[in-house]
Amino acid sequence: MNEMADATTTSTKAAAIGNRRSLLWLLLPLGLFLLALAWIASTDPLRNFNNGAPPVEALTYERTVLDDTGIHVQLRAGGSEPMTIAQVQVDDAYWNFSQTPPGPIARGSTAWIDLAYPWVLGEAHVVNIITNTGTAFAHEIAVAVPTPVPTQSMLWQQALIGIIVGVLPVAIGLLCYPALRGVGPAGMNFLLALTIGLLAFLLVDMTFEALELAGESAAMFQGSSMVLLVALASFLILMGVGHWRGTPTGLSLSFFIALGIGLHNFGEGLAIGATFAAGSAGLGTFLVLGFALHNVTEGIGIAAPILRVRPPLWSFAALALLAGLPAVFGLWLGSLAYAPQWSALALAVGAGAIVQVIVEVGAYLLRSNPGARSPLFSPAVLGGLLTGIGFMYVTAAIIKI
Repeated sequence: MNEMADATTTSTKAAAIGNRRSLLWLLLPLGLFLLALAWIASTDPLRNFNNGAPPVEALTYERTVLDDTGIHVQLRAGGSEPMTIAQVQVDDAYWNFSQTPPGPIARGSTAWIDLAYPWVLGEAHVVNIITNTGTAFAHEIAVAVPTPVPTQSMLWQQALIGIIVGVLPVAIGLLCYPALRGVGPAGMNFLLALTIGLLAFLLVDMTFEALELAGESAAMFQGSSMVLLVALASFLILMGVGHWRGTPTGLSLSFFIALGIGLHNFGEGLAIGATFAAGSAGLGTFLVLGFALHNVTEGIGIAAPILRVRPPLWSFAALALLAGLPAVFGLWLGSLAYAPQWSALALAVGAGAIVQVIVEVGAYLLRSNPGARSPLFSPAVLGGLLTGIGFMYVTAAIIKI
């Protein structure tokens, strides 16, 4: 008995010694790496290679605000060293300016440049920021209009527009639920494939829009990589959540579809809000009508997984709000100006969510046809897929200028 106890004690001590050695071998290279970084930061060994060239400078315009006091632009520095704003030109004329906060702008930091410039309604203006090294960064204001100021009346009007664009079309599609319940297996396959088709179009549209916005953001955000990595993370997280209690089917699958569509409608709200902020009110009205028509089939896609069940009435209202209400918040944010990198980030999350929904609906379609050979290539599935993509493409042509 004592021999067994001694053997157990010996093995425990050996394991403890092994763990300490492993920890030491982990900390040793990490410590050497930190020492190397400290040495580089303190001694600056690369200074001998300095040939007198000015530092690399990068400046991104993130927001532009026009009001009765003049023009205000928010800048984000992305250079290798802090940047100092020396002069500002507006329409090729030098203009007095104030900066908040004052002084050099560190890498990654932002500052507001305020110009008491008498801008002209409806005219184009060019703001040109010149640093102390002589580098110029130009920004065009295509159409000068006052930047919207949030008021209760304006927010209510925009909320109404968002409801017309997002909630109303989805609700109309969900109202088709009683008529769709009588479809047979082929009709069910058609509707599920229709859902996949419209989601596939939304995925492509949202991804390209996110990449376009990412290209307008500061280089330090690594826009394209950020979009792809965030979309992947969103997909994996939602897949994990969706399978937390088994494979989503029925009402739970409809809620995932509504979530993915809602994130896309958030992006549509951003587009409409930004259009109004730019002063294109007529184009904004055009977009509202186009987006409303564009979104009608979304409600049908959300209803497809619940055609074989009888969900409670409250779930239809919840699905319509989940899919459509984000358009209201997107419209608010877009009309009040927004930074491109955060908009790209939001759209990337939506793209990942839509990929997750496509995977789940595709798996549900396969489970609904257990004995069928190649159900994905049946006439009903191919017809639904092409109809979904075709309808979304044709209606999207209305809102593309």
